[in-house]
Amino acid sequence: MKIYYATSEAGPFIKTGGLADVAASLPKALAEMGHDIRVVLPLYSIIPLDYRNQFTFVKHFHLRMPKMNQYVGIFEYKHHGVTYYFIDNEYYFARNGIYGYFDDGERFAYFCRAVLDLACEVGFYPDIIHLNDWHTGPVAPIFKDQYAMRPEFIDTKVIFTIHNLKYQGIFPYDLLGDYLGLSDDYFTYDKLEHYGNVNFMKAGLSFSDYITTVSKTYAEELRYAYYSEGLHSLLLHKSHVLRGIVNGIDYDYYNPATDDQIFANFDKNSIEQKKVNKLELQKLLHLNQDPDVPLIAMVTRLVPNKGLDLLSFIFDELMEEKIQFVLLGNGDHEFEQAFSNYASRYHGRVSSNIFFSNILAKKVYAASDMFLMPSRFEPCGLGQMIAMRYGSIPIVRETGGLKDTVMAYNRFTGEGTGFSFSNYNAHELLFTIKDALYHFRDETVWREIVHQAMETDHSWAESAKHYEELYQYVKDMKVE
Repeated sequence: MKIYYATSEAGPFIKTGGLADVAASLPKALAEMGHDIRVVLPLYSIIPLDYRNQFTFVKHFHLRMPKMNQYVGIFEYKHHGVTYYFIDNEYYFARNGIYGYFDDGERFAYFCRAVLDLACEVGFYPDIIHLNDWHTGPVAPIFKDQYAMRPEFIDTKVIFTIHNLKYQGIFPYDLLGDYLGLSDDYFTYDKLEHYGNVNFMKAGLSFSDYITTVSKTYAEELRYAYYSEGLHSLLLHKSHVLRGIVNGIDYDYYNPATDDQIFANFDKNSIEQKKVNKLELQKLLHLNQDPDVPLIAMVTRLVPNKGLDLLSFIFDELMEEKIQFVLLGNGDHEFEQAFSNYASRYHGRVSSNIFFSNILAKKVYAASDMFLMPSRFEPCGLGQMIAMRYGSIPIVRETGGLKDTVMAYNRFTGEGTGFSFSNYNAHELLFTIKDALYHFRDETVWREIVHQAMETDHSWAESAKHYEELYQYVKDMKVE
């Protein structure tokens, strides 16, 4: 099957969050299954030169946009059996970051139009166009309006994946005609209009043939107004073509037995090596060196939905326990400041690292005993799956993908891969952590929990099969 996968970021080239991990791992898994999958993303100037120097220039053309013509350069790179296309335009993509600019609407409108023209320029007419999050949402109506009737695309279907509904790409009305090239017929409540603006996420939801999201529970949650971020009616209307498929992680990249970025390699039969990792991390982060102290970690963006307000509320009570805590991540200033203060107050017991590093993240996963994800909502979450792969036991709130991937420990049957709580409540979080600490003190019980967590399969193998089945189903769908 021929699959055209459009995304704003993809590992290992450029990453700000979980979307990049998925856009690296799912295409790789599909390519291994024999599919012709091609990924298209912007050629950001901050993509490391080690990769950029390997890209091959294919051709260039000029994209006709309503207000102007814009240069489009096409670069190509093959990686893990996947063909990557990079759209080059320095005016839009030669910047110090990838999001958060005043003209993001214009930048990604250009990208959406270039995605479709690029397919024509290289002669790739796919069975499935797979779009991801708001940055690619307008591809769907543009395709239906201007490309779907062409003979080359007559059998092409469009799938749109919601990775996080909270971020929707809402921009002024004038983008509709001036940059997307769509008429006012598309500026209605059931199409792209959103309180007088244009909603890029809504474009993808309204005009795709099928919608997926990144866990079964999140797909169910989106039927409720609390989770649907103002798009409740639309999601209910589209619920018959909405399916949740849980993400996976790349088991080659995240493998404690072979990972050269951690201090000591280990597997489920040598988990005592986690203590070596713990001692080395404690040394690196200037924590008191003690291989037996429970080390609790968070690797996260510091934003409200991650449950940091709950943790802040009970942090001093939590530190009455004999534990250490490590944070890695950055985000909102109030949380950065709060956790920096905790590190100062609990010197030698708390380490707050207000930045992000993949290398340090792996060291934290390998060294920690427990991994916190008390999220208000979590479409899928990858951290809990990576943590289990490295023998760090997740403590999560039962929402979205956290509920789907972490089996709460049952002290009566001995089954389970983590600890969980249901209500968004600070003391439920505290009591759940204390429950985990109680079981940690029993070395035999804890070792069994770690074994069960590490044995759980969260690779892309099963999820990629679900996508393959969905692609075939959508390909065969009769669309009015």
